Amino acid sequence: MIKRRGSGFTPSIKDALSGKFAEEKEEETAIDKMKYFTGEQLNESFTQEAFDEKWAEYLLRLNGRPALKASMSRTPQIFDSCKLKLQIDSNIIDTEISKIKPELVSWLRKELRNTSIELITEVVELEGTSNRPYSEREKLAEMVKKNPNVNLLKQTFNLDFSDH
Repeated sequence: MIKRRGSGFTPSIKDALSGKFAEEKEEETAIDKMKYFTGEQLNESFTQEAFDEKWAEYLLRLNGRPALKASMSRTPQIFDSCKLKLQIDSNIIDTEISKIKPELVSWLRKELRNTSIELITEVVELEGTSNRPYSEREKLAEMVKKNPNVNLLKQTFNLDFSDH
């Protein structure tokens, strides 16, 4: 017996022509996710402590994505009572955050009962991330800057810090 309608793997031409697509019904779009909790307007205020707790709770969901979790471990700054500003140090992480942003914002809106919550990401060069010493010579130079006696130690014991 041949099915006239498409199987689970093959779309039906008849359904496609009439505008019915199974894929659209199953997968939620980013716009739908952003609208998840906006039907009912809630504007409950929340404390920094309550926000920090919910932010940490969400981070537990990112255990399989360590780079993203590390970047999001910096708690966003709250301004205008419901806008969140997260500073990150890479455009790549910004792209990754934009992929989970609809889900994250919807979840925060639901948990904190405030539909006005917005998350804004800002790519900035964070302190301590630029000019990190990688080679042995660079590391030695950094140590000598911090403590000139390191150079004396190197000379006294005839230490060799060549890159191998």
